[in-house]
Amino acid sequence: MNATSSTKVRPSRGRASKRRVRLPAQRTDWSQCDPGNLEHPSLYINRELSWLEFNQRVLNQALDATHPLLERIKFLAIVATNLDEFFMVRVATLLKKYRAGIEDVSPDGLNTEQQLAATRARASEMMASLTGCWREQLRPALVDEGVYILEPEEYTPAISEHLARYFRAEILPVLTPLAFDPGHPFPYISNLSRNFAVVVKHAGRTKFARVKIPATLDRFIPVPADLSGNGGHAFVFLEDVVRANLQQLFPGTELQSAHLFRIIRDTDMVIQEDEADDLLETVDRSLKQLRYGALCLLEVEDAMPRRVLNILVENFEIDEDIVSRTDERMDWDDWHQLTKLHLPHLKDAPFSPRGIWSGYTEIFDDLREEDVLVHHPFDSFSAVESFLRAAVEDPQVIAIKMTLYRIGSNSPLVDMLVEAAEQGKQVAVLVELKARFDERNNIAWANRMEAAGIHVVYGVVSLKTHAKLCLIVRKEPDGIRRYAHVGTGNYNRATAAVYTDIGLFTSDHAIIDDISEVFNYLTGYSNRRAYDQLLVAPVGLRTQLKALLDRECEHQRAGRPAGVIFKLNAVADPGMIRNLYRASQCGVRADLIVRGVCCLRPGIPGISETISVRSIVGRFLEHSRIYYFENGGDPEVYIGSADLMERNLDRRVEVLCPVHQPDLKAHLRDVVLETLLADTDRARALQTDGSYIPVPSPSGVDPVNAQRRLLDVYSLLSSSAL
Repeated sequence: MNATSSTKVRPSRGRASKRRVRLPAQRTDWSQCDPGNLEHPSLYINRELSWLEFNQRVLNQALDATHPLLERIKFLAIVATNLDEFFMVRVATLLKKYRAGIEDVSPDGLNTEQQLAATRARASEMMASLTGCWREQLRPALVDEGVYILEPEEYTPAISEHLARYFRAEILPVLTPLAFDPGHPFPYISNLSRNFAVVVKHAGRTKFARVKIPATLDRFIPVPADLSGNGGHAFVFLEDVVRANLQQLFPGTELQSAHLFRIIRDTDMVIQEDEADDLLETVDRSLKQLRYGALCLLEVEDAMPRRVLNILVENFEIDEDIVSRTDERMDWDDWHQLTKLHLPHLKDAPFSPRGIWSGYTEIFDDLREEDVLVHHPFDSFSAVESFLRAAVEDPQVIAIKMTLYRIGSNSPLVDMLVEAAEQGKQVAVLVELKARFDERNNIAWANRMEAAGIHVVYGVVSLKTHAKLCLIVRKEPDGIRRYAHVGTGNYNRATAAVYTDIGLFTSDHAIIDDISEVFNYLTGYSNRRAYDQLLVAPVGLRTQLKALLDRECEHQRAGRPAGVIFKLNAVADPGMIRNLYRASQCGVRADLIVRGVCCLRPGIPGISETISVRSIVGRFLEHSRIYYFENGGDPEVYIGSADLMERNLDRRVEVLCPVHQPDLKAHLRDVVLETLLADTDRARALQTDGSYIPVPSPSGVDPVNAQRRLLDVYSLLSSSAL
């Protein structure tokens, strides 16, 4: 069976089969692999299962007692958020294919049904581990620190009375009971909402209703210290308070029972852009349609009676294979609320990121002399904001061009772009409306910028624009000069404080010329297929990366220095995996630092013996992409927005930018990459069988935490830029 996807359509099925799904046996004798068949399914790890293993590594941080307690709870909440998104997109996509009878075979040889079975089983295991982590470790540890989460049986009469008053004053006004019977249609249930299915006796008949628990209310309700009696922080769950007082919503009836449930809907937006007259209007309409996306998970309380569950299943028109029963809490994303407790000793020590520029006036003078490299969050995101502020304040700046993917809910950059337009500067911004989960936010920003006179475009038909670019055009005494910023992360102040990303500020003419051409491609029409300096997807990134790997093979065969170090978020594209396998067969050393999905199997004799893969999950989300090529002793380094995934190579506008300045290349290689490769604290090494194991420290050597070491490195550097 080929590793490339094969597709066939079988008769559509309204309901999923209940039969046991058999998974193909995995090869265990890797020495028997055929080096000439790099498409064999055994050479690939399933993408969905690899992502779940990444989420397990996040969960491992919650289980790790060396992290401060509230940081562990943060990781727990992140795991839950990740799982929700996994169901909303990845599982939902598999379900759509399965229900339509489309039989996709993944590179590892699993068909759609087998992938569904495997991912559901693994996700179920993970949720059990998550609840066990809370029950057995985090909740008892909170008690040790004087933080109590009370269950209803622990309420004293005084607490119950206080909560009843609180319910009447703060909760009851925002609750709306919705009956469902022949006179009341089954109500709309929103994605990710928590709800009670309520059974009441009314006029001698059993009736049903739904009560939604509003997401606007805090999940953890504080109990006054004089009532808790424990001298610490005490909280109760919102749903427990609602359940205890539901009778107030149904006066004159007998409330018989109430059962909590939660749904997850398909949120994977599909837009036929070639048929769209107005992309903004089309995205807006698609967002409204997503409110009614098919269910991909129905979570219910374990104690929910069969009759009540049947009513939900029938009204949602779903199969029971997407029903999950639980005897624990739902919607663990809300545990983020606990991380806001003012208990500094239970959090990571704060740090002050390094400043680059103290003012605006010197920025363009500095960049005429040399490029500047920043590494967030160790370097402050204020460097990007200062760069744009300088463009707004400087009367010599005549134009600003920028791409915006995930902007954030409160962006000072948009304010500056609006200010620049109001001053009469030419401002053009590409806003990617299709950035998943940020669509609504980006539509609002686009409308505001258009109202201010900014030239707003929404991207290239059938492609997402994922490149992070900002171009400043300045009229100087000797003519027009341009300055640019190229980044690996979004122009988002909030994420820049917790994501590791690289940014390059440059006035290099050759790079700037290419960036200008990329903007022309984004805002106009262009058939350009090659760039002098940048590697740009989808026009040439795939073939250029292959050519660079082939060049390393030539150096290896000639006895010259050869090797690559790739730091990125995902390696999933079968074609690029085969290119890496071929390079390994030539003897090229490849050290891959892959935070998330990795479908490549390292260490297979005759195929990937020289490839190592490690993942680092720690205090910061490793988000930067760095591509290092040894190149016969004349290294080349690229930074940018692209991972080795089919979508990045073929369905997105991506940019990898070379770093030319020798000291900056040396910093990326000798400081950033080498430090990450030296990690023996948070690093986990991918094994041939798809498992991850800790990277051991040499005997007698203390473990190296790469992120902590980089914090120390940047704190020792002066305030001058790299």
